[in-house]
Amino acid sequence: MNWNSCLRNKEAKKITPDTEMAASLEKTSANKALSAHLLELRAETAASKISLSYDSVRELLEAITLRQGFKIYNHVCYTAFLKEIIKDTDLADAFDQLRQIRNDINYYGKDVSLTEAQEILQRLKKLRENTLPLLQE
Repeated sequence: MNWNSCLRNKEAKKITPDTEMAASLEKTSANKALSAHLLELRAETAASKISLSYDSVRELLEAITLRQGFKIYNHVCYTAFLKEIIKDTDLADAFDQLRQIRNDINYYGKDVSLTEAQEILQRLKKLRENTLPLLQE
């Protein structure tokens, strides 16, 4: 999906920038990142750690879009936003791959080994680190 499709299908829209909501989401994102970090990685917690880490990144993206005057209603359009508005294809592709992994875990019950979970969590950590500077733009 591209950014124009997101706008045309009302899955994203132009709004007045909302810095208060963005600041709130940044705080929530940090709390989820901390919670994921504090949760011990075990077979029983792997999916929860991945979900918390993913949500932390997604909330950062929402804060960025709100600061830039957009409201996005689905996760796929964050990929389009990153590609076409931010112009960072690498970040967009990384987010989209991790979005699909998280969806498989959350909605289709995909099991992940501890080794896979560690790799996914490392990728999410890097994605979060690479997303944080966009808050300053």
